[in-house]
Amino acid sequence: MRFFPFRLWMIVLALSLGAGAATAQTQRVVPESKAQIQLSFAPIVRQTNGAVVNVYASRTNRRQNQSMEEFFRRFFGEDVPGLPRGRSQSSLGSGVIVDPSGLVITNNHVIENMNEVKVALADRREFEADIVLRDSRTDIAVLKLKGAANLQAIEIGDSEALQVGDIVLAIGNPFGVGQTVTQGIVSALARTQVGISDYQFFIQTDAAINPGNSGGALINMSGQLVGINTAIYSRSGGSIGIGFAIPSSMVRVVLNSAKGGARNVVRPWLGARLQPVDGDIATGLGLERPTGVLVTSIYDKGPAAEAGLKRGDVILQVDGQPVDNPDSFGYRFTLKGTQGQTPLTVLRNGKQSTIQVRLMPPPEIPPRDPVRGRARTPFAGATLVNISPAVADELQIQVADEGVVIADLDERSVAASVGFEKGDLIVAINGERLVSTRDAERLIERAGRYWEITVNRGGRVFTTVLGR
Repeated sequence: MRFFPFRLWMIVLALSLGAGAATAQTQRVVPESKAQIQLSFAPIVRQTNGAVVNVYASRTNRRQNQSMEEFFRRFFGEDVPGLPRGRSQSSLGSGVIVDPSGLVITNNHVIENMNEVKVALADRREFEADIVLRDSRTDIAVLKLKGAANLQAIEIGDSEALQVGDIVLAIGNPFGVGQTVTQGIVSALARTQVGISDYQFFIQTDAAINPGNSGGALINMSGQLVGINTAIYSRSGGSIGIGFAIPSSMVRVVLNSAKGGARNVVRPWLGARLQPVDGDIATGLGLERPTGVLVTSIYDKGPAAEAGLKRGDVILQVDGQPVDNPDSFGYRFTLKGTQGQTPLTVLRNGKQSTIQVRLMPPPEIPPRDPVRGRARTPFAGATLVNISPAVADELQIQVADEGVVIADLDERSVAASVGFEKGDLIVAINGERLVSTRDAERLIERAGRYWEITVNRGGRVFTTVLGR
């Protein structure tokens, strides 16, 4: 509390300067009127707080699938009891109304694995909500309130216009105590390597963000949404002035996908594998400092190959915006959409050039041709599909020329209990290599009590033996 009056005075001074009440100078200036002393964020809060909501999500687990118990008894002679009925989980977070019809943006981790979602408005009305779209890669989810209309919505601003030092407000429901407003500044932009989501590119702020603020609004001084509060860095669980928000530019991408009726966010596909440029690579390439992303491999039928991108090239910019690692490249490239072209600034053999890359979604070639694992096999509850650039992008794995991958997995299935995971590439069954799902179907049908299954998981290949 000792530092609060000084901080408040600095805010008053900054607002006074911005309003033209005093000239820029290094010395402190005494307020000249009562109006200057009473400067407040209240008008912005009144303009926006009705669009910030509380999100309650819950899940009730049901008894374990009996086929799992039968499988274990058959192969291992074990009896696996079912889970108790009625075991429940719950979560509490915040959300933001972005459309008067009742579209709400929140964090995916607030509703992840939940099957019931309710939203409480600032005026205490409550609505059940459908999950329209969830995107774990950006940690954003879109909800639709049932029976809602003509709600107060917030205008989405331009996070690209933010500058370090801009004043922002965070509105949410920390610790479930009720709607709370905190104030701070933009501490940093383009924060990556935070470990929150795949598309790591965050606004950092010192506005107090605590548990329960997740999914809440980060507001600029025009009353516009510039970010969705997502996470904090903390040793104690409370705010220490290091909070992170997803930029509104990425929020808009996810929201537009939801409004277009998509169940998933479709991102542009480069068709190349990238890695950061470290100090040694920068020295070898003659760069003054580590910057850009290094192209390590090219998919021979992708947009990168079509544009003439080569292994060893360094991508420095996407449409004039600098990129320093694969995370920032993924963010900038995703914002360009899946139509038309975008320019990439490339360094090759010490010379910079600009190439135009076609924007397109990853192709689904070959077709998925899904096969569902049948009962009384280790694959019961798993869906196998042919791998393609689209499947690889969806599952966040490296694309392969051919193969069969687990695209879906019931969390309480035999396949999950055996140890399979979504995204596992099934290399071989009982010594026979799989090229397509037709091979998988044939080998699963033919196998008996003994199973020898070779799996590629994130580049690590191992073999599991089941049966006796």
